[in-house]
Amino acid sequence: MPRAESRFPMSDDAFQPSDTLLCDTHAHLCDPGFDRDRGEVLERAKRAGVGAIIAVGENLRDARVNLALAEEYPWIVRVAAGLFPTILDLEQAEELEGWIRRHAGELIAIGEVGLDYWKVEEGEDREVQKEIFGRFVSLAVELDLPLNIHSRSAGAATLELLLDLGVDRAQLHAFDGRASRALPAIEAGYFLSIPPSVVRSRQKQKLVRQVPLQNLLLETDSPVLGAEPGARNEPANLGIALRAVAEIKGVPPEAVAEATRDNSLELYGQGLFNSGGS
Repeated sequence: MPRAESRFPMSDDAFQPSDTLLCDTHAHLCDPGFDRDRGEVLERAKRAGVGAIIAVGENLRDARVNLALAEEYPWIVRVAAGLFPTILDLEQAEELEGWIRRHAGELIAIGEVGLDYWKVEEGEDREVQKEIFGRFVSLAVELDLPLNIHSRSAGAATLELLLDLGVDRAQLHAFDGRASRALPAIEAGYFLSIPPSVVRSRQKQKLVRQVPLQNLLLETDSPVLGAEPGARNEPANLGIALRAVAEIKGVPPEAVAEATRDNSLELYGQGLFNSGGS
């Protein structure tokens, strides 16, 4: 993917909203890279104005870890569970489906699920991938949970499946297609989330220019997709994405904070920022 030299501020002076809490709508808090200082990472996020983090999962192990994290840090961690699209294992999918049914009341979303045509190239494997994704989409509809979706090099196929199955609550995380390919998502009322890597990605910058603010969310995809390639990303960096969106859109950062907060609440519910203590 082409990269643009960053022209956006990336100082440690993160955007500090006076009364607008931000939501990191897609982060891998269960990643072992956070094991040594996860509590400090979450405190830094809180100081940076992040009031909720949706901890996505890639497998059953992640789902269990994220649920434990939500119990330990109820003031900021919200749980999503899903099977990463490169895991082409129907038995794993079935086992995770059962876990999600049992814990549906403790989840805020199903994810990370989706399609990945970048790594999955064979037609037969793609059919298995679509079957697994379809099962999780149907489960989300049944349980009335929003979807947190991966669609690398598969934006059109992902949107076709979502629309065919009648999904009305979805987030396309780090969408990597042309902005024109996102039009069906916008028309369906879906949301697209922007990570800090927007400062170095022409594709993400074009996406932000063309997608209405009412369809945008913020994410970090921690520990990856940070402003600096190869450096560990964390939720406290959400302000980098916010400031970049504000500059691209030509609006005050406060306007982006308020809009993305409202969008997060619309998708994930009014309990998103409910505190369980700190």
